[in-house]
Amino acid sequence: MIKFTKRALLAAAISLPLMAGSAMAEGLISIIVTDPANPYWFTEGEVAKATAEELGYEATVAAHKGDTNVESNLIDAAITNGAKAIILDPANADGSVGVVRKATEAGIPVFLVNAEINESGIAIAQLVSNNAQGAALGAVQWQSLVGEDSKYVEFFGNPADNNAATRSNGYNTVLSQYPGLEKVAQEVANWDRTQGYNKMQSIIQANPVINAVISGNDEMALGAIAALKEAGKLDGVIVGGFDGSPDAVDAVKAGEMAYTVLQPVAVFSREAVIQADYYIKNGSPMVAEEKQLFDCLLITPENTENYSGPFTLSE
Repeated sequence: MIKFTKRALLAAAISLPLMAGSAMAEGLISIIVTDPANPYWFTEGEVAKATAEELGYEATVAAHKGDTNVESNLIDAAITNGAKAIILDPANADGSVGVVRKATEAGIPVFLVNAEINESGIAIAQLVSNNAQGAALGAVQWQSLVGEDSKYVEFFGNPADNNAATRSNGYNTVLSQYPGLEKVAQEVANWDRTQGYNKMQSIIQANPVINAVISGNDEMALGAIAALKEAGKLDGVIVGGFDGSPDAVDAVKAGEMAYTVLQPVAVFSREAVIQADYYIKNGSPMVAEEKQLFDCLLITPENTENYSGPFTLSE
């Protein structure tokens, strides 16, 4: 497994225009994301599409919204349309194995982004955030603000996505060292702002004292913030997010969210297409390691001015 540090991420971002200028490839690259209504997945699809077009390909973006049946139909369409490669954010760690295998057996290389599947050797590459590193980064920041004695809530993402458990486990590895931190609720909100809002409303009713919230992503955190504000309970509550979305950065600037952990989705979405282009032209992987981890970055009130674009933090 290969890891990409901040320096490597910046180098990758800088190198793209040089690579794009020399490419003369043709054909279709099919990009399948989860749900572009979420700014994270919107950015994932748009960056991949723009990169493919810069490299000379036609590119389409479609969404499965977490439905493996829809995902299977989209893979079938990519095969029928003769795609040269597929960039896929898998719907399910187990349930997407079959569609990746189907595309591979049809002769179409698959490059996974953002989420992994529970089988190696089928996809050419799996490019994801270093979720364990990002979770530890966020949890250390969260604990430094919350202290050693607090009642808190955790929001958990979609259980079908391995990232949800990886982040939660990363949080718990850090926070379990502080016995005075009491988790009064852990709720599954499936990465969704509305679900975060609704779950937080119920938690507030059952728990009159809540000092902090730690969330598996920004959308759930933003939903929790909205519920806390509505109940007049946001003041003094430490809320930590994960993704580095534009709305989350605005919330950090406004003092409503303490921090967010930025996933370099703009970098690895671009990198996936570059690697696909290399494979199409050379018939072999650009990077030997199938699973590639990209380190996350911490966004706090001190560095929000370095947020230069969606999911992009400059030095």
